[in-house]
Amino acid sequence: MKLLTFSSLYPNSVQPSQGIFVENRLRELLASGKAESRVLSPVPWAPWGSRFLSSYATFRKIEARAERHGIPVTYPRFFLIPKIGMTLAPTTMFLSLYRSVRKLIDDGYDFDLIDAHYFYPDGVAAAIIGRMLNKPVVITARGTDINLIPDYPLPRRQILWAAEQAAGLITVCQALKDTMVKMGVAENKIFTLRNGVDLVRFHPGDRAEARKAFGASGKTLLSVGHLIERKGHDLVIRAMTELPDYHLLIAGDGPERENLQSLAQQLGVNRRVRFLGGVRPENMCQLYNSGDALILASSREGWANVLLEAMACGTPVVASNVWGTPEVVTGPEAGVLMPELTPQGVVHGVRTLFAQLPERTATRRYAEGYGWGPTTEGQLALFQEILKHR
Repeated sequence: MKLLTFSSLYPNSVQPSQGIFVENRLRELLASGKAESRVLSPVPWAPWGSRFLSSYATFRKIEARAERHGIPVTYPRFFLIPKIGMTLAPTTMFLSLYRSVRKLIDDGYDFDLIDAHYFYPDGVAAAIIGRMLNKPVVITARGTDINLIPDYPLPRRQILWAAEQAAGLITVCQALKDTMVKMGVAENKIFTLRNGVDLVRFHPGDRAEARKAFGASGKTLLSVGHLIERKGHDLVIRAMTELPDYHLLIAGDGPERENLQSLAQQLGVNRRVRFLGGVRPENMCQLYNSGDALILASSREGWANVLLEAMACGTPVVASNVWGTPEVVTGPEAGVLMPELTPQGVVHGVRTLFAQLPERTATRRYAEGYGWGPTTEGQLALFQEILKHR
């Protein structure tokens, strides 16, 4: 079958870690030999954007076309007013990408189905294009597109419209499906297909070498993710005041970096907290191997890929008990869930985990139950069923 994969979260040369889970799922699907795809990954653009937001300056550096792992990717621009363009984004994205989609067809790639990732604005724009071209659309909900954006009335209505138009819907965890059903989406239309983990790419390695590479010393905690408020890095830093025997490595970059560094300084833990900046995808396995535990203190997550990636390297986790995370951390060999999303909750989770730290081989075995196979099979079955009835 011929697919058109549609996602503004797809990785690029400037943002190689962005939406890596979208690329990974697609690569696994194409590896089955039963599908091919072209990728459209819209990039925000405004003629004056870089004057106001550094992110727009970053967007300008993204290439127009690329081939990643043998998959052709196009990065068309769509007009988005900085800070205030959210409600217009599905419309401007549609207007920009419709031309790109028509060009694909005119150039000989007449796809069978649109595989859209992230419900807003991507899924809404994809639903409009699907209706215009009479192509079936499957939309995957991944996290904040369902657990945050529907709090706004107009985007909520647009999401519900797109869900009604779509031929099928996928959620990466049961918690997101439950929320969509409560919103009024037909339950029989939603299929939960969790993200998997690449068990070859993420694996136990030479810990001494990994710790040396990242300068890890003593009992080392990892906090991985974009430096934004909802990732909860501040809670982990605050917890360090009650964890004097531990060191913390924070991997990621973002707008909160300066505030987080100031917080570590104010609390007097800066000598035990190091900011690594963005770590390239090819170095993440070694980073996970350098730590004794991964801490994820997010307030919202769909299916946090860092959890399984760490576990696949033998590193257990301490994670907030939110959304899809309890579906990932289900046994002591995986790690523990925090009793509350506070610095004290982090402290309690760390002490509980280290009081009975699982063997790294047991944590790895746990992760081996989360390969990509079932997700690939589920996608193929859903897509084939949709196409069979057209």
